[in-house]
Amino acid sequence: MAIRVRQDERIAAESAFEAAPACDLAAIVQARSVEKRYDTGELQVQALRGVSFTVHHGEMVAIMGPSGSGKTTLLNCLSGLDAIDGGDVLIEGVSLGSMSDDERTDYRAQRMGFVFQFYNLMPVLSAVENVELPLLVSHTPAREARRRALEALEMVGLGARAAHVPEELSGGQRQRVTIARALVNDPAIVWADEPTGDLDSENAQEIVALMRDLNRSHGLTILIVTHDISVGRATDRIVRMVDGQIVDEELLEVAT
Repeated sequence: MAIRVRQDERIAAESAFEAAPACDLAAIVQARSVEKRYDTGELQVQALRGVSFTVHHGEMVAIMGPSGSGKTTLLNCLSGLDAIDGGDVLIEGVSLGSMSDDERTDYRAQRMGFVFQFYNLMPVLSAVENVELPLLVSHTPAREARRRALEALEMVGLGARAAHVPEELSGGQRQRVTIARALVNDPAIVWADEPTGDLDSENAQEIVALMRDLNRSHGLTILIVTHDISVGRATDRIVRMVDGQIVDEELLEVAT
């Protein structure tokens, strides 16, 4: 069963949201009237047009929409990878706008995980070395980093492949390494941008099932940008975007 939230209902809900207190303690992500513009010199593109919504702890949410609708732009703005031109983004109750560039970078390293379509793995490093790299960059002691990296690989079913470099792994296995790397710092939220876009249907299903299992078993909060409706249907909620705006949401009852 799915429950559809129409655009007029969203407008009323957003008005109430704007009048609410500054911090929702159950929320991991709060977007408040977020605006984003790109200036090409000849043309100004309004990529996000007053986007407001919330992701709560333990939710798995999909953002869907046609190409150019603003899905990836929204993910980048919510995660602090891109600056916004209006509104505010709160992560765990803290405004990204109140942080310096260095503070946002440190926060991403410590409290966020990222999964990308094309893996972004270092080809000369083994799976465990790729997973431990974010910890080493943040000055975690080497022995502790290795222990946590091995644990993360076990979580995604790749403990036996820890010593293999990416070219020795299948596409699905590489994405599992990417997920392990996203989990290794025990993040508040994992952002996934088209995580199945470079996989065949069988591997895509396995990766979605893995992410759903991690969401349920570890209470992991996940926000996924995807064009694949089968990925969206595996989440708790689909947020649909058109022309830089959220036009509706669909609450899903996903089979256990």
